[in-house]
Amino acid sequence: EKMDLIEKPEELKNNMTIKLEPDIVSGNDVLSVENLEKSYNTLLFKNISFEIKRGEHVAIIGDNGTGKTTILKIINGLVDADSGMIKLGTNVHIGYYDQEHHVLHSEKSIFQEISDTYPTLTETQIRNMLAAFLFTGDDVFKPISSLSGGEKGRVSLAKLMLSEANFLILDEPTNHLDIASKEILEEALNSYTGTVFCVSHDRYFINQTATRILDLTNQSLVNYIGNYDYYLEKQEELTQKYAPAFTQQTATKEISQTKLSWQQKKEEQARQRKKENNLRKTEEQIASLEKRDKEIDQLLSQPEIGSDLVKCTELSQEKADILKELDSLYETWETLMED
Repeated sequence: EKMDLIEKPEELKNNMTIKLEPDIVSGNDVLSVENLEKSYNTLLFKNISFEIKRGEHVAIIGDNGTGKTTILKIINGLVDADSGMIKLGTNVHIGYYDQEHHVLHSEKSIFQEISDTYPTLTETQIRNMLAAFLFTGDDVFKPISSLSGGEKGRVSLAKLMLSEANFLILDEPTNHLDIASKEILEEALNSYTGTVFCVSHDRYFINQTATRILDLTNQSLVNYIGNYDYYLEKQEELTQKYAPAFTQQTATKEISQTKLSWQQKKEEQARQRKKENNLRKTEEQIASLEKRDKEIDQLLSQPEIGSDLVKCTELSQEKADILKELDSLYETWETLMED
């Protein structure tokens, strides 16, 4: 089997563990990219060359607009390169997660989306997987068209985890995901024996899941054999060696920073204090709502409340309101962490 599934959804939620067992790739080379170049109105990148070996977990990072997502789309055949060559290894099967969730069908329910794609799965197996991504009870019958961005992200990831892909290509997989879903994804990728190539701005996620980093900067790539902490440690040394234009930008920025006036420094300190205060308040709100959500689940499981239609309706509405507010708070928290 491609997946170890637990029969009880509540156990799966508690364990938060998904194991993927991909098909084996023949040979060691999964992807080879040579002299890749792409322009739109301006040049994005040129002479990009790199290889990804079997079992590697590689993250590509860089500023917005440098062409990271474009590279993923070129590999997937969704965008044509201006020049260069892309070569996949033998028996490589790609599983692609895109930011726009094009793999989902808006007219279907969550359950139908999974069951239609994997018709051999039982209802219990489908519910187990969806429970791991926080869809339980009647939530599995929600139409895709009604879901928030974070909910669509969770469905797309659940669908991807059930695939037979041995090369996962992920474009900003943690965008709009709540903390629990991020933890599920991190654990799934860390137990995944196949190959992973992802674009992400989430430093914590990269640090937890990547074994190598490619920094797309100044229209070229700098390779770091390590996680995000290693990248931070070696950034100055390797950019000076492989991307001198980037080093010059960094030096200019550092010189500019030394010229900050006392007033500017005080304003920056005040901004940082405000950010930390907002972050603390947001985390407190999240913790309080998550606690209440669990309390409601416990109440709904009690027979005397389960037989009280009015009370059940009230609690279900309160739970729905809490989940909607949590979705907004998770996005706020993520923005504050990235700022």
